[in-house]
Amino acid sequence: MVSSRGEDHRGEGLVEFGHGQDVVRRSVTRDELIAMLREETPACGPARDALIAGGDFVVWDRLVPANGHTGVFRARMRHSLKRGHTIDGLAGSVDILKRAGEEPLRTGSIDAVDKSSVFTIFLNSTATVVLACCGGRRPTTMEAADAPE
Repeated sequence: MVSSRGEDHRGEGLVEFGHGQDVVRRSVTRDELIAMLREETPACGPARDALIAGGDFVVWDRLVPANGHTGVFRARMRHSLKRGHTIDGLAGSVDILKRAGEEPLRTGSIDAVDKSSVFTIFLNSTATVVLACCGGRRPTTMEAADAPE
């Protein structure tokens, strides 16, 4: 992945934490992220497999309160169900985000090597624990066209 700053972040997720001159910048390695993806939600296993296979990933350095994601992902869940498309781990992720309340979280993304699957990950503020993960196979054009309104 290439960041908006033009930096190449394939194979590592760069994160910053701290304030002012105390900002610490560290990278999240592929191996660290693989180890962090346990069984928080059903999407963690497939996301871990995508990383092991060499998929791209990024962890963004922006912190957002967990409840700032809850409404967005709850709406995404309703929309996907209405269209007949399930997103692995989405309901569990929404529950986890709701319980986390104001806790500042980092988000990230994992793409399968062949781009057939994509996952959203939610990490604690220091990017040392994956709290939730959702995603899975991208719908094909035909699946999207055939989905009920």
